[in-house]
Amino acid sequence: MIKVAISGVAGKMGREVLKTIVNAEDTVLCAAVDVQHQGQDAGVLLGGGEPLGVMVTDNLKEALALSGADVLVDFTRPQTVAGNAITALQAGVRPVVGTTGMSAEQVQEVSALANQKKMGCIIAPNFAIGALLMIKFAAEAAKYFPHVEIIEKHHDQKVDAPSGTAIKTAEAILERRGDFRQGPLLEEEKIAGVRGGQMTGNLRLHSIRLPGLVAHQEVIFGGLGQTLTIKHDSIARECFMPGVLLAVRAVMRLEGVVYGLENLIFE
Repeated sequence: MIKVAISGVAGKMGREVLKTIVNAEDTVLCAAVDVQHQGQDAGVLLGGGEPLGVMVTDNLKEALALSGADVLVDFTRPQTVAGNAITALQAGVRPVVGTTGMSAEQVQEVSALANQKKMGCIIAPNFAIGALLMIKFAAEAAKYFPHVEIIEKHHDQKVDAPSGTAIKTAEAILERRGDFRQGPLLEEEKIAGVRGGQMTGNLRLHSIRLPGLVAHQEVIFGGLGQTLTIKHDSIARECFMPGVLLAVRAVMRLEGVVYGLENLIFE
């Protein structure tokens, strides 16, 4: 059995992970960490009231030390995710990171520590298989359609923009397409930012935040007399759970950081 700790367990994604870990045949919950519901049995987060025998705590370092966790699944906040991954690795626990917003420098720091410890770590901007296929298809299309923009839409409680999935998509496109100038040379924004954010390589990303959304993305390509749209919609958070379980199992055999679940699925 893989002993799993969950950081951010009281959040919407955390609760889905909790349900998944409790119901899987080869995983067991050993620690639950969150700033909410401290001192309560983690079972209250599932809504049924059935106790799980694991109390929610806000002390990640202590929870990992006492629980004997093999893996930490982190769905917290951009401000804390890098520190949580480092805390896990220092405790001999393998991180599976679903929180987006980690900077390139922070990824490098986590990667250096994982290499030093000879331990696996998975950082996944998106765990939905369909989203990973969207990225793969978009990278392929970029060879033929260099004119492209990305629109990502998320619920209004998401604090980082653009999303990690949008950044990962842009990186995959730029790897195939390279730098490319699109649009008029003298383009003028009458309202700052109205044309979206611009990645290195002249690729624009647009972020929308509204209640009622979960996670959605369109990659729109333009060509002579035609457009091509590659779209993915996450209707419910349960769509991420097969990918989370895959990562929890895979990280046990890895050394070093794997950035992007597609590197495990499409290898």
